[in-house]
Amino acid sequence: MGWTKWAPISAAAIGAHLIGGTGLLITNRRRAKNQAGVTANTAVKTALTLAAVATTAYSGLLGNQIARNGTVPTDGATDPSSATPQDVATAQRQQRILQWVTPALTAVIVALGAQQGEQQRPSQMLGGIGARLSRVGHRS
Repeated sequence: MGWTKWAPISAAAIGAHLIGGTGLLITNRRRAKNQAGVTANTAVKTALTLAAVATTAYSGLLGNQIARNGTVPTDGATDPSSATPQDVATAQRQQRILQWVTPALTAVIVALGAQQGEQQRPSQMLGGIGARLSRVGHRS
């Protein structure tokens, strides 16, 4: 299967994304904790990233399952025929769903990243700092 050859590159890209994302989170931990809206965005983005990694890994497992069966009759890569073995047909149907779910999750992650970029504008950051100072002032 052609995709099997790309698996190491895909794994490296996922690893680089996770390492980079972790580094960004560590660097911006105060902002993520204290600026209005950033905590929720970060939590949702993290959950979606984990979901995208999980769907990618599961898709790889399904691909391996399909490949192990060798050449079998199908109507397409994710479309079983009536002669397709049941286990392959099930894996193909799941792959058909995942081929849309993973990119959709990734698109939402990109949108949330853009939102986080907007949250770094000085006006947004000053608003968050002002709100935090106001909370601190009320505690004293």
